[in-house]
Amino acid sequence: MGTPKLHGRLSYPGRTLLPMRPARPLSVVLLFAVVLSVVACSGAPGPRAWAASVCTALTPWRSEIGSLTSRAQQQITINTTPGQAKENLSRLFAGAQDASEKARTGVVQAGVPDVHDGRQIADGFTGALAGLRDAYGRAATGIEGLAIAPAKTFYTQVEKVVAQLNTEYAASSLDTSKLNSPELKEAFDEVPECR
Repeated sequence: MGTPKLHGRLSYPGRTLLPMRPARPLSVVLLFAVVLSVVACSGAPGPRAWAASVCTALTPWRSEIGSLTSRAQQQITINTTPGQAKENLSRLFAGAQDASEKARTGVVQAGVPDVHDGRQIADGFTGALAGLRDAYGRAATGIEGLAIAPAKTFYTQVEKVVAQLNTEYAASSLDTSKLNSPELKEAFDEVPECR
């Protein structure tokens, strides 16, 4: 017979024996392909990407809450009637409720960060925003249910509604300094969207 020639197939003069095979078994190649597809499809954002998405969702919320509060303070003066105060506060709390829901939706869309306890952290953010949304909603409902006369009673009841809102707000507050993820703490401190 003679020396084999290697040209894509193992052959001897006049006869082809076997096609050449890759050095790796097919099962290893398939496993590698599956692992790559799982990694590619996981889509969990890294700490910096997640923090940037969350801050992008929270920035308009903070701005809207500040704007609504400022407008309400300007509109509720000594000369404001109970009817006007009721309307302004109702608009403030309903607007804050809507803004909180938009922020919550934005954080949900940010996904789950690719860090230890990422699901718990993401749920903590969305849960806090849901709590704030609900607190504003209860405050709006509370104000809408108040009688505007007598004026003194109305303002006493407004104080109670606002005190309850402040209690619920404090309980639901978002505090990125208490994150139990060093990667996310660092990301929230460093990404431009969070400054």
